[in-house]
Amino acid sequence: MTGADLLGPGLVISAETWIPGGEMYSGEGVSFADRSARLLAGLMEILESQSPTGPGAPPPWMHWNPPTGGLWPTNPEIDAMNQDLVPGHVHDIARSVSERLTQGVLPLVVGHGDWESQNLRWQGDLPWAVHDWDSLVALPDAAIVGAASGAFASTATPTLATIESSEKFIDSYQQARGRRFTEEEQEVAWAASLWPALHNARGESLFQSPPVALDALTCQAPERLQRARTP
Repeated sequence: MTGADLLGPGLVISAETWIPGGEMYSGEGVSFADRSARLLAGLMEILESQSPTGPGAPPPWMHWNPPTGGLWPTNPEIDAMNQDLVPGHVHDIARSVSERLTQGVLPLVVGHGDWESQNLRWQGDLPWAVHDWDSLVALPDAAIVGAASGAFASTATPTLATIESSEKFIDSYQQARGRRFTEEEQEVAWAASLWPALHNARGESLFQSPPVALDALTCQAPERLQRARTP
């Protein structure tokens, strides 16, 4: 209904039209990766008219370079928990991803920062609604796409999509936008694909929940980090 308006430091407001109905897709695979990526591409094209100076700090599952200089964005409740519950390799992977993503100088764009299946509704193969627009972010295009490529299949229980599905997502997005990513953008996309899963794996560990994201992250991280050419 409105654009995203900056009301003060770190405070952005917008208004959405509530569209009930539609169905949430609860699977993954390359066919859904293609469909989801093309929908994101269409919306990113619309969002090109929005200034990237509007959105404030990204949500924690997209915030790999907090201004405090710490590894994770500040959250008093989470930070007060026993951090020793988080496996060391989660911190190591997060550090590598953060260092890679803060190296870049790619231009910022406005995009949807919580591109998960649970926020999309469909009627058959046709998109019906995209929810959760309070998760607007101002980040490089490749970073938004990369994070979405890892998170797009998540429903009530967040996880990490397969490498094959993420690869299809990134490729389909480029095809839909009619522009191939540069080598740097490819690396940024693969690095960003890990951050939502890192955020979720840390949360699973702290709250001692089933390690869905943690197991997927542990299995896939070496290949994704290699594609990202992390330091």
